[in-house]
Amino acid sequence: MEDTKAHLKAHGWAKIPQVISKDVAAHALGELWKSSEAAKTRGEPSHIPYLDPNSCNVRVFNLMEGAGIFRDLVSHPVAVEMVRSLFGERFLISNLSANIARPGARSMSLHSDQSFSFPEPWQGNWVMNVIWCLSDVTKENGATLYIPGSNRWTTREDIPSNAPELLVPLEGKAGDMFVMDGRLWHTSGSNVTEEEDRVMLFGYYTYPMMRSIVNWTAKLDKQLQETLSPDLREWLGLDIYGNVPVIADMRYLAQQFPNSKLPVA
Repeated sequence: MEDTKAHLKAHGWAKIPQVISKDVAAHALGELWKSSEAAKTRGEPSHIPYLDPNSCNVRVFNLMEGAGIFRDLVSHPVAVEMVRSLFGERFLISNLSANIARPGARSMSLHSDQSFSFPEPWQGNWVMNVIWCLSDVTKENGATLYIPGSNRWTTREDIPSNAPELLVPLEGKAGDMFVMDGRLWHTSGSNVTEEEDRVMLFGYYTYPMMRSIVNWTAKLDKQLQETLSPDLREWLGLDIYGNVPVIADMRYLAQQFPNSKLPVA
């Protein structure tokens, strides 16, 4: 895992093959389609026009309140280890959603997730994605396309005019995991196949000073909240204090400066 973490920090992404079995991926895929149908029944849109050019790109939101497999994946030990490799011990889960590129789906905008949340310049890493492949993912069926080295861009002025020519696909098998630095510029690929769906689950994590995209306290059923583990409650910001990163040296003054003469009350 250390090589994988080093690759993530250097290149803005990393791939971890077969974190879950194909059977588990298939189970999650089946539950995702159930969640998609339930969302339609509730009148929730699956096509967001400002995100995707057409309805062949199906979005499924608020999966934290869906089947338990989704909560298992967003809190999977490998996912948590990779998130902590960038953020440290504490972090928040900001969102959990899925993107299904059906045949005919077209690319959304070129973007970095951090550019949605923070103004320029982007000099630190404050958001990231853990992406679960629930189907095989290829260039042809709509793999995420990214620009190598773009995780080092700090302003929109760094985006070259030939950016579309620089895009490279992140291809994988069902059960694989991708981890992506929030500063990496990317887009969804076009699905040019005749009958293949490309299905990915996105766990969106942030540094703990950030307010999450979803207000989990308001969104999640109270009975469900009571069943969650202490770790998951902390990562969802459900407890009284939910966004306090511990990055300072909090030793007492006498411990910080043992050789200094300290004022006496």
